[in-house]
Amino acid sequence: MSTAPPELPAYADWADTKDTLHLWTQIVGKIQLASTAPRNHWWHVTLRVDEHGYSTQRLLHDGVHFRISFDLVQHRLVVRTRDREEAIPLRDGLSVSGFYYELEALLRELGVEVKIKAEPFGVPMTTPFADDTEHASYDAAAVERFRDALVWVDDAFCEFQSWFDGKASPVQLFWHSFDLATARFSGRSAPPMEGVDPVTAEAYSHEVISCGWWAGDRANPYSAFYSYTHPEPDDLTGQRLLPAEASWEQTGTTHQARLRYDVVRKADDPRGTLLDFLQSSYAAGARTADWPFQHFHSSWCPPRGRVST
Repeated sequence: MSTAPPELPAYADWADTKDTLHLWTQIVGKIQLASTAPRNHWWHVTLRVDEHGYSTQRLLHDGVHFRISFDLVQHRLVVRTRDREEAIPLRDGLSVSGFYYELEALLRELGVEVKIKAEPFGVPMTTPFADDTEHASYDAAAVERFRDALVWVDDAFCEFQSWFDGKASPVQLFWHSFDLATARFSGRSAPPMEGVDPVTAEAYSHEVISCGWWAGDRANPYSAFYSYTHPEPDDLTGQRLLPAEASWEQTGTTHQARLRYDVVRKADDPRGTLLDFLQSSYAAGARTADWPFQHFHSSWCPPRGRVST
C-alpha cells in the first residue's frame, strides 16, 4: 500500500487563499518570464516543485543572478542571490498590491529592477497587481496541505515520465493556470491552430499528450487529475480509462480524461491508482493518434501489468 496524498480542504473553504496565492505566483512567474532566455513551449517561464514549495529557476537580470522561492513550510517568499538571502513573510492580510510593492522594493535593494506587465493573465481576476487590495487571504494550514499535495503529485508524475524515452517536458507548475503538469510528444509537428494567441500557438506547435493536476477553481470546485491529446484524434473518448471512476469530459470543443483527487487519495494503492490513470489516458491518445510506441524504456514499463500501448 502506497502512502496517500493529504486531504485538501473543501474548495470553498480555501478559495480566497488559493486566489491570493495564485496571484502572488503570477507576479513571480512574470518576473521569471522577464529574466530567462526563451525555450520551446514556454518551458522557461514555469516553476518547479521543491521540498518547501516551489521555485523559479536561476534567473539573470541587470547582471544579477537570483532565485525566488515560495517556502510554504516557513511561510515566506525567499529571494536568493550569490551573497544574500532576503524574505517576505507570507501572512493573512498581505494583499496582492502589498506583495507586489514589497517584492519590487526587495529586488531593487538587491540591484534588480524588473519591468513586467503587472496584471493577471488567463484568470477571471483583472485588477492590476498594484491596485489589488481585495485578495489578501492566507490560511497557512490550507497552504501546507496544498504544498504536501504538490510534492506527492510531483513525485508520481516524475515516475510516470521515467517510463518514456521520447521528448518529454519537465514536471512544471504553470503559473497562469496554477496546475502541475507534464507532457509527452510524438516528435511530429501539429497543424497550425487557427485564431489563437501566440502563447497558445507556441504551446501546441507539436503533437502532445499532456497530463496534470489542479486543486480546483470556481468553475470546477474540486481537485482533479486530467489528461488530453492534441490534436484530438477520432475515437479518443471511446478508449478505456483506469480506474473505473475516471471519465472523459467535454471541455469546449475537445475532451479531457479526468479523475478526482479524492478517488486517488482514498484508494488502497493511491500511487498505483494515479499511475494507472496516467498510463491509460496516455495509451488512449497514443493509440488513436498513431504515435510511435517505441518511446518506452522496455525495462521501465509500467509495473504489475498496468495498461500500456
